[in-house]
Amino acid sequence: MTTDLVTVAAGAASAKSMDPTVVIEVGDLIAITDYFVIASGRNDRQVRAIAEEVERQVKVRSGAKPRQVEGLADAHWILMDYGDFVVHVFDEEAREFYDLEHLWSDAPRLAWEDLELAADRG
Repeated sequence: MTTDLVTVAAGAASAKSMDPTVVIEVGDLIAITDYFVIASGRNDRQVRAIAEEVERQVKVRSGAKPRQVEGLADAHWILMDYGDFVVHVFDEEAREFYDLEHLWSDAPRLAWEDLELAADRG
């Protein structure tokens, strides 16, 4: 079920952003979560819209709400903690500065787009 919701979150983020959405499998490296979903928007309005769409679609799919949401006030980096996965929605400058993809470059990436296509086919 976790990869299903990760795929839903990544798809929701990707639908609202022109920047690439990346899913990193961190469960073997850290104990606090299994996946990071990383997305970004071009301004604070888009960053909020991405976070809202992720929350809406995950809730519709599973009824789940994030355990914690941080960063909504300034919307430079919104963190949504769902327990098994954490969604990071950055503005472009923050995503480049924190560079989580590089920081976690040893962790495998989940090919969420392939999972999404397979789910759409039935």
